[in-house]
Amino acid sequence: MKLNLRRIPSARRSSAGRKAMSVALVGVTVAGVSVLAVSPASALSWTCKSSSKTIDDAGYSGPWGDNWDFTVKNCVARSGSYVYAKATVTWDAPPWYSGSTDNLAEVFDSAGFRLYLKHADAGADTVLVKKDFDIQGKLAAMNGAGNGSWTSSTIKKKVGSKTAYADGALRLNWDEDGTGVRTYDFTATSSK
Repeated sequence: MKLNLRRIPSARRSSAGRKAMSVALVGVTVAGVSVLAVSPASALSWTCKSSSKTIDDAGYSGPWGDNWDFTVKNCVARSGSYVYAKATVTWDAPPWYSGSTDNLAEVFDSAGFRLYLKHADAGADTVLVKKDFDIQGKLAAMNGAGNGSWTSSTIKKKVGSKTAYADGALRLNWDEDGTGVRTYDFTATSSK
């Protein structure tokens, strides 16, 4: 991309304008397109905690292996009076789930992940904010070996001087098991 500075009116070529143009040019050079946008959450110092569970497909009792190995990495970060949370879910399912159904509709009636920011209290912890993600389509996007990964968007909450931690749970409704949504909890992070 070639930029013609002569076509920019002289009023726009002031000192501030040249600085803005320099930033834009750096963005063009680095990204190969237009100005780069960096989210504030990307510069945070994250603390994460991973845990794993083997979960049985409660709607299937046939001869094929049906256990899914899930790992959830909950992450928390703090910046001033705000606390942020995000999570990454990875899975290893038997390969026969891969491509076996349209969006895994014959495996799950629904599949979701609930991400929390919580405050530790004496007794039950307080949920400061939560967000539900539909991950059924993400699970269906596994590779031919039955493996996949998905990372949530970031949630945040202004907590002032309080501390908060990230927690997350899979919410799976297995097709034809007659139970409804089952919640599978994973290990939370430390507080920040």
